[in-house]
Amino acid sequence: MDIVSHGLWGALAFGRRNRTSFCLAFAIGLAPDLFSFGVLWVAATLGLSPTPDFSHGTPPESTIPLYVHHLYHVTHSFVIFLTVFALLWLLTKRPVWELGAWGLHVLVDIPTHSFAFFPTPFLWPLSDWKFDGWQWNQSAILIPNFTVLFLLYAWFLLQQGRLVVRPERVRE
Repeated sequence: MDIVSHGLWGALAFGRRNRTSFCLAFAIGLAPDLFSFGVLWVAATLGLSPTPDFSHGTPPESTIPLYVHHLYHVTHSFVIFLTVFALLWLLTKRPVWELGAWGLHVLVDIPTHSFAFFPTPFLWPLSDWKFDGWQWNQSAILIPNFTVLFLLYAWFLLQQGRLVVRPERVRE
């Protein structure tokens, strides 16, 4: 799935408590891709890493530097997510629900990444098994994704507006 959709889904699912929670869940929803491919783009911009050629679709994975593959394994592992979630819960004595946006990112990527380019290593480091899903950049995935996001955000914002617009009852 595209990175912005990950942020929007994560914020909607785990960040509705308040604005800070929303922003945190949005950022955490983006984080798995930022800490893998985002690092690659920064390194390429600084001239520290070759720039992959996406002009003709997805490039061969062999042209992506090895460090990106390692980062992708860590950031797209549901095992790592569950470990971090549990450790933070133990340390803070409460669940950090906004972190669920990371888990949602991984779960959504499992069926929306194919063997053609970076299938999701959700069981890493326990297993190398991956699911051969559908590529997220196909219109059969993109159009329903954007449509459902639009409808859910419209409903969410309408609900938020109702809370603000509702007049207070005057006691007599």
